[in-house]
Amino acid sequence: MPKPKVAIVGRPNVGKSTLVNRLAVSREAIVHESRGVTRDRSYHDCDWNGREFTLIDTGGIESVRSKDAFAPRIREQALVACDEADVIVFVVDGSVGVTDEDEEVARVVRGARKPVLLVVNKVDDPATLLDSWNYYSLGVGEPRPISAGHGHGTGDLLDEVVAILPEGDEPERDESVLNLAIIGRPNVGKSSLANRLAKTNRFIVADLSGTTRDATDVMISWKGRTIRLVDTAGMRKKTQVHEDVEYYSLVRALAAMDEADVCLLVIDSTVGVTEQDQKLLGMAVDRGCAVVIVLNKWDLVDTDERRDHVMDSLAARMGFASWAPAINASALTGRSIDRVLAAALKADAAHAIEIKTSQLNALITKIRESGHTVTDKGRRLKVRYGTQTGRRPPALTFWCNAPDLVNDNYERFLENRLREAFDLEGTPLRLRFRRKDEAK
Repeated sequence: MPKPKVAIVGRPNVGKSTLVNRLAVSREAIVHESRGVTRDRSYHDCDWNGREFTLIDTGGIESVRSKDAFAPRIREQALVACDEADVIVFVVDGSVGVTDEDEEVARVVRGARKPVLLVVNKVDDPATLLDSWNYYSLGVGEPRPISAGHGHGTGDLLDEVVAILPEGDEPERDESVLNLAIIGRPNVGKSSLANRLAKTNRFIVADLSGTTRDATDVMISWKGRTIRLVDTAGMRKKTQVHEDVEYYSLVRALAAMDEADVCLLVIDSTVGVTEQDQKLLGMAVDRGCAVVIVLNKWDLVDTDERRDHVMDSLAARMGFASWAPAINASALTGRSIDRVLAAALKADAAHAIEIKTSQLNALITKIRESGHTVTDKGRRLKVRYGTQTGRRPPALTFWCNAPDLVNDNYERFLENRLREAFDLEGTPLRLRFRRKDEAK
C-alpha cells in the first residue's frame, strides 16, 4: 500500500527544501536563496523511528496577484500536494515574522481540511522566544520554532508528524490482483485502449479531449490473472487545469497512480513523444510504479520517416527510463494488445522481485574485482555488501565506507549492472547507500 504523505508548504524562500533535506537526510531538494527555485513538487522517502512516509516538497505559494509567470502553476502544484497529503507542515520564516503571503498560504492550508503543523523556521538560537500570538493569527494552531539549517527542533517535529500519521491498518494487498492504471495526455486513446483490453464499452470514448473526468475501475482476467483496470482522466499541463472539476480529476488520476502496480503510459504515435508525456513518466517513476509505454495509433504512422520521428522522440525524451518497454499498438485495430498485457505482467513480476542476498553480493564482488569505483582526493569508494530492503519497487541498500562519494555516474553504472544481472525490465529501482557501521 502507498506510504503516508507529508506536504511541506509555505511562501517562497522560507526554507522548505532545506527542511525536506534535513528530514529526509538527503540533498535531493534544490536549495537556493532565490524565490521560486522549486516549481514542481518532488517526493522524498523519510523514515523516523521505523515509521516510513513520503515528504512532498512544493514550490512557494505566491499571491494570486503575483506577476511571476510560474506562480499559478506553482500554486496548483502546492494545492495538489495538500490534497494528496495526510499531514501538512506549514513553514514560515521566523526571521521576518508573519507576512501577507503567509496569511494567503494559511487560507489554502485551512481549506485543505487536513492536520496541520505550523513551523517557524530560521530560529537558529533555541533560546529565542517567539512572538507566538503573531503566529496564532494564522489560524492553524501552535507555532513550533525550528532551524532546518542547524537541525534544532526537527526531531520533535518528526515525533509529532509520526504521531498523527494515519495508522497502517489497511487490508493486506492481494498480490494475485494486478492494479493497472492507464495514464496519458487527453485524447491519446486511453479509453479506447481500456475498452479494447476489457472487451467492453465500459469507458466513454469521444474525439473531444477531457471526456473522462474521473478514474473508474473494471476487473478483467487475462491468462488466469485478475487485473484491475483503471482508466484515468487525461492529464493536461498544470497551466491548463482551470476548472475545479479538472483539478479534482487530476488529483484522482494521481491517486490512481499511487494505487497502481503498473502504469500503461499511452502516447499518441501520430504526434510523437511530448514534454508532457515525459513529465507523466517522471511522475509514475517518482511514485515507484512499474511502467509500460504504449505507442498508440501506430496503424496511422504510415511512413518510415514518421516512424523514425516517433522513435527518435522516444529516445530523446524517455532516455531517463530506458528500462520501460515500449509497445507499438493500436487500440482501434487491436494490434499488439496481447503484447501490452504480457509486458504489464512481466513488469509487475520485476516490480515484486526478490533478489537473494547471495546473488546480489556475488555481483558486488564481481564489480569490486573489476576495479570500477569512485575516487576523490585520495579517498576510494568501497562497497562492502548489499541486500534488498524493499519491494514494489525493488529497493536495494548497499553498505560502504563513504556514501558521500557515490555520484550519479556510479549510481547509473551500478543500476546498469543490476539490470544486466537480474530481470528488472519495466520497474524503477531505489538504490540507497549507507556507511558500513550504520544500523539497518
